[in-house]
Amino acid sequence: MELLSLHFLHPRTGRPSLPLAAAAPSNTRRPQSRTYLLAPPRRTRGAPRLSVSAVAAEKPRAEEAPPSPSKTEAFDWLDQWYPIAPVCDLDPRAPHGKVVLGLSVVAWYDRGAGEWRVFEDACPHRLAPLSQGRIDGKGRLQCAYHGWCFDGAGACAFIPQAPALGPPVHENRRACVASYPCVVQNNILWFYPRTEAEHRDVLRRKRPPYFAEIDDPSYFTTFGMRDVSVGYDVAVDNIFDIAHVPYAHKGLLPYFRDEEDPGRVEHDQECGEPIKMEIEHADVHGFLSKMKGGSIRFVAPCTFHGTPASTKVAAGGEAAVWFMLVALIIPVAPGRSRVIWAFPRNAGVWLHKLIPRWFFHSVTNRVIDSDVCLMHVEERKFAAAGLENWHRSCYVPTSSDGMVVAFRDWFRKHCNHQVGWGAPQPDHQLPPSSTKDHLLERYWSHVAQCTSCSAALRSMRLLEVALQVMSVSVIGSLAVAKGSSLLTSVVQRAVVVTAAVLCFMASRWLATYIEKNFYFQDFIHSYN
Repeated sequence: MELLSLHFLHPRTGRPSLPLAAAAPSNTRRPQSRTYLLAPPRRTRGAPRLSVSAVAAEKPRAEEAPPSPSKTEAFDWLDQWYPIAPVCDLDPRAPHGKVVLGLSVVAWYDRGAGEWRVFEDACPHRLAPLSQGRIDGKGRLQCAYHGWCFDGAGACAFIPQAPALGPPVHENRRACVASYPCVVQNNILWFYPRTEAEHRDVLRRKRPPYFAEIDDPSYFTTFGMRDVSVGYDVAVDNIFDIAHVPYAHKGLLPYFRDEEDPGRVEHDQECGEPIKMEIEHADVHGFLSKMKGGSIRFVAPCTFHGTPASTKVAAGGEAAVWFMLVALIIPVAPGRSRVIWAFPRNAGVWLHKLIPRWFFHSVTNRVIDSDVCLMHVEERKFAAAGLENWHRSCYVPTSSDGMVVAFRDWFRKHCNHQVGWGAPQPDHQLPPSSTKDHLLERYWSHVAQCTSCSAALRSMRLLEVALQVMSVSVIGSLAVAKGSSLLTSVVQRAVVVTAAVLCFMASRWLATYIEKNFYFQDFIHSYN
């Protein structure tokens, strides 16, 4: 199954691991991808600048000296590619608004060029959100406020209020909308958060992380995406925290006891155990963590991927069972992030074809729910204590926390515990604490952004109404037939009443199922 947290499972003897996917080898042939270029020269609406993240900076561990700025390479947050969404969840008939790195952007499909575009989500006229607009009959992006239209390069193509015989005000540089370089790779739309002209051809210099398995026709990949009310650094902590899986996800994910811990006398029912790992190649670009059975690689700032230790070729020369998990953690705003996951595999084809994508998402969302409330509270405690005291506040004595500590070291040494936001963040503070109703909310955080789940919800709503109508109709027919000879026997009437009751009960069960899987379902660890 495609579960977001499967990569947390500790590798076992004779059992492949599920961490997150090694970067494509240098000799991997990559498919052709195109960069969608910037708008014509125009004023840049507020040059992107770095700003302080929501929480205080973390101080190094007591036994370590702070790295000298001259010896530590700073991470450039604005010189990176960031994912917008899987293309399968982007409807080409409408614009899609997203917030990434604090930047409000709109993704839309340019029918004329057959390419996706990413613009600043602000009409230059009155700064109305273009994501609330539409694609007009000529395939242009139209602002819903006053009807201004923009072509694929960001140039203003039409201003309805401008006289046809008057000056061509739409050709003014100020009428253009800022456009970001973007590219579709691995069926994911990526964008580069700089609009300056010198970054027009950035794809020639730097590409997004690439995974050959996603483009391999012999593999099947299921994508998913969800917004969570947790900041970037805490979300990354969680994805690297393998040891939490049997406890936070108890009852949701399988876990098995490893009998290779010499001297262990006590075992708990969750099968918790020591996890040995080695951190290698740690630098400004990320690091590699090796464990028994597999490895996890962090490619800063968003990409986490892992593969099992087995090879892709079996002993007989045939393709071996191979699977990997790719997870992308995107900083949205202080206290908010977005998770995109993909699970490429070359086995279980029948499962991929038989089970709909929305059902996989319902299971994955349940796994995410079991983490979110814990992380939300944890993040605010970190902020209250100050991240400069992270190693003093958190007691991490075992190797099971190796990747969490490695990430915190990277965040400290190369980022000074700050996300390099592309737009100013007011007060750089976490938003107020949220209730469970907000933290575990499913519709806006996932369903509304997912084409599969949205379609399933519409179908189930129609089925629910149909069942209710059938129930009422059957009872009505019974009342009409009461004075006639249509239903003369007690058995016939009993069958009709039973059918009506069953239809009503089915509609009520379906309503509950819809509520739990598409809107809200509470998660209480005490009862799992």
